[in-house]
Amino acid sequence: MVAFEVLRAVRVADAYTNLVLPALLRKHQLSGRDAGFATELAAGTLRRRATYDAVLAACIDRPLRKVEVKVLDALRLGTHQLLAMRVPQHAALSTTVDLVRSEVGPGAAGFANAVLRKVSRQDLDAWLAEIAPDRDTDPLAHDALVHSHPVWVVEALGEALDAVGAADEVGALLTADNVAPSVTLVARPGRSSRDDLPGEPTPFSPYGVVLASGDPGQVRAVADGVAGVQDEGSQLVAVALAEAALEGRDEEWLDLCAGPGGKSALLAGLAAGRGAGLLAVEKAPHRSALVARALAGADGVRGVVTADGTRPPLVAGTFDRVLVDAPCTGLGALRRRPESRWRRSPQDLEVLVDLQQRLLASALDLVRPGGVVLYATCSPVLAETRDVVAQALATRGDVELLDLAPQHAQVPDCAGPLPGTVQLWPHRHGTDAMFLALLRRTGEPDRD
Repeated sequence: MVAFEVLRAVRVADAYTNLVLPALLRKHQLSGRDAGFATELAAGTLRRRATYDAVLAACIDRPLRKVEVKVLDALRLGTHQLLAMRVPQHAALSTTVDLVRSEVGPGAAGFANAVLRKVSRQDLDAWLAEIAPDRDTDPLAHDALVHSHPVWVVEALGEALDAVGAADEVGALLTADNVAPSVTLVARPGRSSRDDLPGEPTPFSPYGVVLASGDPGQVRAVADGVAGVQDEGSQLVAVALAEAALEGRDEEWLDLCAGPGGKSALLAGLAAGRGAGLLAVEKAPHRSALVARALAGADGVRGVVTADGTRPPLVAGTFDRVLVDAPCTGLGALRRRPESRWRRSPQDLEVLVDLQQRLLASALDLVRPGGVVLYATCSPVLAETRDVVAQALATRGDVELLDLAPQHAQVPDCAGPLPGTVQLWPHRHGTDAMFLALLRRTGEPDRD
């Protein structure tokens, strides 16, 4: 029922799995192994939706669009249990059929039983051999069905890999997108240390640990707000800005797109350790409130401003370090946001790229000459990474691109699509596919 309600919330209310699931687990009082099962059932079903729909289409004598949506959601849940989880066939069938009976009716339950019995006649590999397009003839369609990504996403990720000389790693990346990520915690400097947290130290960030199991909310440091849940790639973004070489003073830091506050909290601790302060800006009021909550009790916080980062009420040329963690397609975080791949479209890129260009331009105006801007996206798509940075470099005579490689010597195979940039990958580094570019303001802009 929890997994079914997650799918319904995603479908009806455009909910995010990672936000709606905890509330449903509490509502149904699930914890431990039951919570883990419900999480995998919901997230795994959403990740593999395209694959399962192709299997179901082969088992149903009508187009899927003519199947009642509640029944289709249940069939997807049953298919995930049958083809990707260690659930006995009889249990997967009976629980799914019972769910359909209670939510829709006996006639729909009989239909679900018949369909799932057809699904259960062979394993996933056999189904893929039967229904997947030939890879030699149509590699995009093949990879899209086998790895359950939209065709345009497969193409965009392939182009991003090709730009760093790794075109042959498309399958590995798509496979990694379908593996549930481990929970990674971050210590917030000045308030906690990595030694205070359970789990194995992260290989690249000096502030993180990978939690072996359990609810991160039950970790005392997380519950107290002195540590948080944060992907290692996001930690490296904050660290990259903090460790960048700077000319002159180092007192005023700015997070221009701060919501929901994880990077701000790490930056605030790093800033306070040097006697600097962090100002956070976030446009959406509800996300601004999340930033304020993440920063509550932290030293080195100048405040949280609810404002549009493209035209914030701030004085130009006053900040020493600026982070632009720009809104993006999120195609680098498909492991943890399984529904994102089905929500985004190529048309979204035009709007997002325009916003990213304006945010980066705003950041470059706000930083002082000699100061640095770290531009980051949770997407490897070239339009959002290479092209945005290249546009700023081409249109401004007061900006130079700095080399991030020396700061990331401990991270193998992370060269980005522009010299000096960094691109992290789920299949190589076990992180979200974060892109990082460091720019220095060299002087006053040419307004001609």
